[in-house]
Order: sequence, then C-alpha cells, then structure tokens
Amino acid sequence: MTATDIHRTIDAVWRIESARLIAGLARMVRDVGLAEELAQDALVTALERWPESGVPDNPGAWLMATAKHRAIDRLRRSKLLQRKHEEIARELEAEQAHAGDAQLDALDDPIGDDLLRLVFTACHPVLSTEAQVALTLRLLGGLSTDEIARAFLVPEPTVAQRIVRAKRTLADKQVPFEVPRGDELTARLASVLAVVYLIFNEGYAATTGDDWMRPALCEDALRLGRILAGLVPNEPEVHGLVALMEIQASRAAARTDASGQPILLLEQNRARWDHLLIQRGLAALERAERLNPARGPYTLQAAIAACHARAATAEDTDWARIAGLYAALAQRVPSPVVELNRAVALSMLFGPEAGLRLVDALTGEPSLKDYHLLPGVRGDLLRKLGRFDEARTEFERAAALARNARERTLLEQRARDCAAQAQAGTA
Repeated sequence: MTATDIHRTIDAVWRIESARLIAGLARMVRDVGLAEELAQDALVTALERWPESGVPDNPGAWLMATAKHRAIDRLRRSKLLQRKHEEIARELEAEQAHAGDAQLDALDDPIGDDLLRLVFTACHPVLSTEAQVALTLRLLGGLSTDEIARAFLVPEPTVAQRIVRAKRTLADKQVPFEVPRGDELTARLASVLAVVYLIFNEGYAATTGDDWMRPALCEDALRLGRILAGLVPNEPEVHGLVALMEIQASRAAARTDASGQPILLLEQNRARWDHLLIQRGLAALERAERLNPARGPYTLQAAIAACHARAATAEDTDWARIAGLYAALAQRVPSPVVELNRAVALSMLFGPEAGLRLVDALTGEPSLKDYHLLPGVRGDLLRKLGRFDEARTEFERAAALARNARERTLLEQRARDCAAQAQAGTA
C-alpha cells in the first residue's frame, strides 16, 4: 500500500470513527473540546506511524487506545488535578491495564449512549443555530473546518471561530455530557432534528452560491439521521425525518440537467429517481406511522413526499391527498410557508385561481417579505391563467430575491418567457 493509499485510508477511517471516538472520550474527560483535541492528536499519530507500520487490523480501536494514553498523560501533567480528574485517570489506567485485545470492546458497549450524548451536546440550546450546525458537522460528521466553510460558503475563519466559541460556551456553561430525560428529551430532540434537517436542506436546495445542490451535505445529514434512528428507535419523528430525507434525496440525479440548471419536480424524469432510497424512505415512513398514527410534522412531510414518490408520472400525483396532508400539517405547525405549499396543491387540484386566492392572502405576511418562492409561486399561477405581464413582474421580483445563482437564472428565464408570450398575445 502506497503512502497515498494509506492517507486515503486514514481519511476514510476518520470519517467513520471520529464521532464514536470523540463521544467515547467526551464521556471520560467530560469536555467535548478536550475530547476532540485528544482525538485529533491520535489522528496525527496515525498519520505519522501508519505509513511505516501499516494500517492496524482495527484502526478505530487503535485510535481509541492512543487517545486514551494521551488523556492519561494530559491528566497526569495537569497542575490543577482535582479529585474528579484523579478518578477519571484511575478509570482510564484500569481500562488500559486490561486492554490487549479487549480494547476492541471499548468501542462497543457504551458507544450508542456516548454518541447520543454527543448529539445532544452539539445541539444544546445554549448554542446558536449556526454553532450547532458547525459543531454537529465537525464532531459527528467528521468534516474539517475548511469543508464546513466551503459547504456553507462562509469564510473558514468564521467557521473556526464558531466552533471554538461553541466549545468554550459548553465548557463555561458546564453543559453536562448526558442524554436529557422526560419532557426535556422531547424538547431537545426537536432541536436536534431541526439541525439535521437544516443541514440536509442546505444540501438539497442551497440558499446561496452557484450550485443548485450540495450532495455531500445531504449525505452527511442522512448519515446523521440514520445514526439517530438507531440510537432512539422508538421516537417516531426521527423515523419521519429519515423517511423525508431518503425520499427527497432519491430525486437528486433528476433535479438538474447536464449544465447544472434546476429541473422542477413535475418536469423531472422519474426513471432517474433512486428507487432504493424511495423504498428505504417508505419503510421508515411506515415505521414512524406505526409508532405514532397521529403523525408529527416530519412524518406528515414524509407522507407528502411519498405521494410524489408513488406516482409513476406527474399526472398520477394524488393532489387531493397532498392537499389534505398540508392541511393537517398546518394544524400541527401553523406556518405561512406551509400555506404557500398548500396553495400549490390546491391549484393542482382545483385550478390556478383556487391557488391564487390563497397566495394573494399571503402577500401581506411579514415573514414572507423576502421569501423568493412567494412571488415565484404567484408568477407561476398567473402564467397558467394567461396573465403574462403580471407573471413576468412576479418572476422578476422572485429573481431579485433569490440568493442562489442557478435559481435566479431559472426565474429570469421564466420572466423572459412570459414577456415573449405577452408580446405574442398583443401582436
């Protein structure tokens, strides 16, 4: 194996093992920042040694053992050793004394609980949403600061500062490394799911930049969702979110043309949808509905996505069911965005005038003032009604609000098409 191959292997191992490694260490040292530092030290040691010694049979266990040694050394050197640290050091030394091949077990027994603790710590409400996202991708996704910065199109120093501040905040606030209980678990789980879905959405429909999609972020979010589903298998909304992401991700290959331009849902070649992901999504949806027949917000959104996935053609779409599901979603989580989506469903079911009445009622909504999809949807409904001049104005307004270059181009083209149709109508 060449040095290049070994470095690629180390990178792959880090992606797979880093979250479990940091989670296990955080349980031991009670400090997420120190745990990540120890894990990074072990990675550096691997980069130094493995090119000469070769990749060990169980690289994850090797990294954990190396990081534990570093933890013991760090605690021994500290001039501020407290009783807790002494107890932790003795615990680590006892584990090392009986390690040998049994080191492999260190990655197994408590690891599920450790990962769950790490998830809730990275998404703790004392942190801003931006910090939660950056820390989650760093600690659980194994992404470097540079990769996170490139994914969200922000300067690397900004992301680095967010991560440093997040770890400092967790330490200063003495946030416990634990899984919340009872009602707090429900509230905190909602925040965790929101972070995972935010990551997915930024990959599925990038808010800024030159690319319509960032597939790597979708993959990271899906991996986090699947891990979470394994850690809390009886939480219906976790399975609902996984179902939603699986089904939406199934359309990835059909969402852009060869030049990267967006292709809207009803115009996509459904033969290009990933049917394995669809089946996985439908299975997750069935599990979520079995656990909670009343269905939470993510499960309802997954059920809407499933209506599209089950339709062999756009014409086969069950718009009546979709409209009903949006109505149920609006009752669970009232939102102007949900109403806008319901308007689209109603327009497909009863015609563009029905949808336009609901959209017009939303035009004064303050939260949608800068939301480009509101004029975008209104423009589409006006176009279908043959009101091309009005439609052109709406598409131009939507393009001006859009921050994604690909989406802006699409909206500008629609405005030009409406202008041409208006001109043709007066010729």
